[in-house]
Amino acid sequence: MSSNELLLATEYLEKEKKIPREVLIDAIEAALITAYKKNYEAARNVRVELNMDEGTFHVIARKEVVDDVFDDREEVDISTALEKNPAYEIGDIYEEDVTPKDFGRVGAQAAKQAVMQRLRDAEREILYDEFIDKEEDIVTGIIDRVDHRYVYVNLGRTEAVLSEAERSPNESYIPNERIKVYVNKVEQTTKGPQIYVSRSHPGLLKRLFEQEVPEIYDGTVVIKSVAREAGDRSKISVYSDNPDIDAVGACVGSKGVRVEAIVEELGGEKIDIVQWNEDPKVFVKNALSPSQVLEVIVDEANQSTTVIVPDYQLSLAIGKRGQNARLAAKLTGWKIDIKSESDAREAGIYPVPEVEETDDEVTEDLTEEVVVGQVDEEPEVDVEAEEVSEIEDFEESEEAAVEELEDEETASEIEEAAEEEAIEETFEKDSKKDVEE
Repeated sequence: MSSNELLLATEYLEKEKKIPREVLIDAIEAALITAYKKNYEAARNVRVELNMDEGTFHVIARKEVVDDVFDDREEVDISTALEKNPAYEIGDIYEEDVTPKDFGRVGAQAAKQAVMQRLRDAEREILYDEFIDKEEDIVTGIIDRVDHRYVYVNLGRTEAVLSEAERSPNESYIPNERIKVYVNKVEQTTKGPQIYVSRSHPGLLKRLFEQEVPEIYDGTVVIKSVAREAGDRSKISVYSDNPDIDAVGACVGSKGVRVEAIVEELGGEKIDIVQWNEDPKVFVKNALSPSQVLEVIVDEANQSTTVIVPDYQLSLAIGKRGQNARLAAKLTGWKIDIKSESDAREAGIYPVPEVEETDDEVTEDLTEEVVVGQVDEEPEVDVEAEEVSEIEDFEESEEAAVEELEDEETASEIEEAAEEEAIEETFEKDSKKDVEE
């Protein structure tokens, strides 16, 4: 490897591999020292001086200054040292340029292998440091290939693996498609950093909201908790200290544009956004949305709640295969036992409302009593003689009035008939008179 080749190689690695210049210098120095010791029975204690601008290097032997030399590879006598520099004393380190004119083919090959190994190690360290900072964050890559175990995602300088357990059930993975993934874990291995990513982790939903909602990114709105069943449905609770900001509305966006973008990214997964509250009664009630809740009974000791819902809302509160209740429990951190209103009343944990008695209800009760008693005969009535006489006089006067009315109607009918007869006679006379004339 010539000096020019060495210089060009280091420039390429610095630009293309993003490996710092200092790391390259250390790797090359170590490689040259290894090659020198392997191929030359000379000084054991050596160092290498590199001039990266000129692409030159020198091997410097380090020997101890002594009176009597026992090993000329490790020691130099004081007289030889003083010839080079009068300042040398016993015990000082004497340095001498022992650079071979030609390392030879074997030495050059050994140096090259050592250099490449050190460069690979340095590159792995850089990649690891880069991606360990992205743990629990979102990165964008391109699907490279798919097999029965993993989906391999190309992240540019390295590759990540998406296992079957971390995939979303409603998604298909096609090579060459762009994909956003959540970095679950980064491990350093002998082959470099191993990056494990996920599409089903709740953290993916949280990071997507941070990207889409500026209020979450700047901390005005805080995501308190996330519960997710990937590919089907998720719940997320949000909160803001600022009373002028609607935390839920900020996440939904104008006409739902913000949350719709996230739903589209997750392949149509349904998302419920609820208001967080420090009161477990309110929080659990919100978490069971969209169902209505009548009452929440809290058991602090057991970290559990009993939720009472209207009878017709029971199936909605529980959800399909218990999903709504299960996600609400994950979101709140409280155990949730859901009961219908009628079951709660029977169990005595939800009071029956008191109803005020009205006149209609009294009448209804009396009617029910008569029906139940089956009263067939009319009740006996005790009437005095005077009352009977008055009743008889009243009946007689009533009959007389009816007869008088009938007589008046008859007289009226006779009178009307006479008037009609007179009119007809007059009409006939007038007619005859007109004929004679």
